[in-house]
Amino acid sequence: MTALQERADAPAAPVPPVEEPPRPRVRRRVTPVRWLVRLAALAGAVLLWHLLTENDVVMWLRFNRLPGPVEVADAFAAQLTTSRYYLDLAQSLVRIISGFAIASVLGIGLGILLARSRWLSDVLQPLLEVARPIPAIALVPVAILLFPTNEQGIVFITATAAFFPILVSTRHAVRALPTVWEDALLTMGASRRQVLSTVVLPGIVPGIFGGLSVGMGVAWICVISAEMISGDLGLGYRTWQAYTIVDYPGVIVGMLSIGVVGQLTSSCIELLGRRLTRWLASEQRNQ
Repeated sequence: MTALQERADAPAAPVPPVEEPPRPRVRRRVTPVRWLVRLAALAGAVLLWHLLTENDVVMWLRFNRLPGPVEVADAFAAQLTTSRYYLDLAQSLVRIISGFAIASVLGIGLGILLARSRWLSDVLQPLLEVARPIPAIALVPVAILLFPTNEQGIVFITATAAFFPILVSTRHAVRALPTVWEDALLTMGASRRQVLSTVVLPGIVPGIFGGLSVGMGVAWICVISAEMISGDLGLGYRTWQAYTIVDYPGVIVGMLSIGVVGQLTSSCIELLGRRLTRWLASEQRNQ
């Protein structure tokens, strides 16, 4: 038997299965049906709240002391007619925007530098890791000692709270970038600045906005807490004042106001992130 016949009689090698390319992730639009489901969920929660408080239910929790939705709605309507409510709302927004802007600039800039500079990481990383577990609200005594006004101290606490989530997410986003992209540009003669502007910054945008979304939520928690402790205006200060004068419907109004405004600011961050990362969806459709 010749070698040619042996090759013809030999069993064919198994053909490896062809892997299908990953399907692009399609963003689902919010249809009217989904809006109805969301509104029904909110209405169901309010109805349950009303039933529990109206019937003075006492189980593990004491709903007989909690104001019902009707009382809270009346208190909220009364506050909407006063200028003090809008002044408190504006003051909290100014504090949150100022602190969040400072945290965003410092967190993104320092996160990129720490991920790309070994020496800077060796110098600053130990200090930042020691400071990161400290709750921002625990810095209230330090802020009182450092800053001449309460306003500056509250902005400092807000910025500190949002700084670390933004810093960590930016640093991880830079380190997660494939090095082959940077190496390809460097071999073609690109400068470090060109690599930063064409590879690093566009590639870390999704990770940055993840940190910005988390940072906004943490910033709201800390700005409200700081207003309760050392503020003289703001939603947190007004909510605590309502508690001290036993105005429990006013407390619920403050809590709901904080939740609604916090949701709106977080939604703005997410909307901006989706608009700046549209190229991700277009790349997936082209694959």
